[in-house]
Amino acid sequence: MTQLPDLSDRYALVTGASRGIGFQIALQMAQAGAHVIAVARTVGGLEDLDDKVRASGGEATLVPLDLKDYDGIDRLGAALNERFGRLDILVLNAGILGTITPIHQEKPKTFEDVMAVNVTANWRIMRSFDPLLRASDAGRVIGISSSVAHKVKPFWGPYSASKAAFESLMRMWAAETAKTAMRVNSVNPGPTRTHMRAQAMPGEDPASISTAADVAAKIVPMASKNLEETGAIF
Repeated sequence: MTQLPDLSDRYALVTGASRGIGFQIALQMAQAGAHVIAVARTVGGLEDLDDKVRASGGEATLVPLDLKDYDGIDRLGAALNERFGRLDILVLNAGILGTITPIHQEKPKTFEDVMAVNVTANWRIMRSFDPLLRASDAGRVIGISSSVAHKVKPFWGPYSASKAAFESLMRMWAAETAKTAMRVNSVNPGPTRTHMRAQAMPGEDPASISTAADVAAKIVPMASKNLEETGAIF
């Protein structure tokens, strides 16, 4: 496993932290010394994370929040400013798949929900948390993307379109903060053993792909103060 960086005295917010890659990133960042602000809709998953974080000697603040609650995102930004005065690490991991179906058969509500969570919510987070990240001596943003942002995968219309839009926003943010201490990166984690992957690929042998823990171990070092790259996609 990749050696984790020293994240002592860093405040790290992870969305979609109740399971999968987000859960493992939050856990490993806490194990590396960060105080993790874990955001997700599922309270039970957040409590499971908190148990593991505490067992490893780490610290976490749990934030049950539906990212479609845009005013809630703004309130969270204000609360973080009041409590911490800055944010050192932001991991934009939360996302929904939608339905794998022909684009002309996609239900409007499903399309709108995918865009609301995967695009608009992330923009609202960028809008609310940018000042907090700029207040850090080395703000780090890591966005979890997908290969479908770049290649046509039939029947994946809303998810593919949302990830393409998300990456465009991330590239823009990286360009706009290039002359600051912030570093903004997008990551394609590749096939990973998660609940979403099982939904998308029901016939796939989960043992044939990487675990969320292994993927997280490769992503967490991107939160290091020593990171120099901006806008990297891999």
